[in-house]
Amino acid sequence: MMTGIKGLTLGFGICAAALAAKMAAAENDRNCAPRTLVLERLANSYGETRQSIGLGSNNAVVEVFASQETGSWTITVTLPTGMTCLVASGQSFETLAEALPARGNDA
Repeated sequence: MMTGIKGLTLGFGICAAALAAKMAAAENDRNCAPRTLVLERLANSYGETRQSIGLGSNNAVVEVFASQETGSWTITVTLPTGMTCLVASGQSFETLAEALPARGNDA
């Protein structure tokens, strides 16, 4: 399970620059709300809980919420201002714990 979380966190770092631009646009498009409101809605309406977390550019917190029962998932970004923006959502969430390839075996 640790490998999956580290891989997800690495993926967050790679996507952080692209997400920063989308966050600003999302905040203007009203896809944002105070963090407590967003977390309450994800839990009560979708049964989603936090599955992973990472720190993006400009100290934005990137999180993945998901429901193991329904498979729904949501990616959020919380800005230093405390506003949480919805970045993406979907179905068929799975937790992965994939091993890294052996060193020296370039694809």
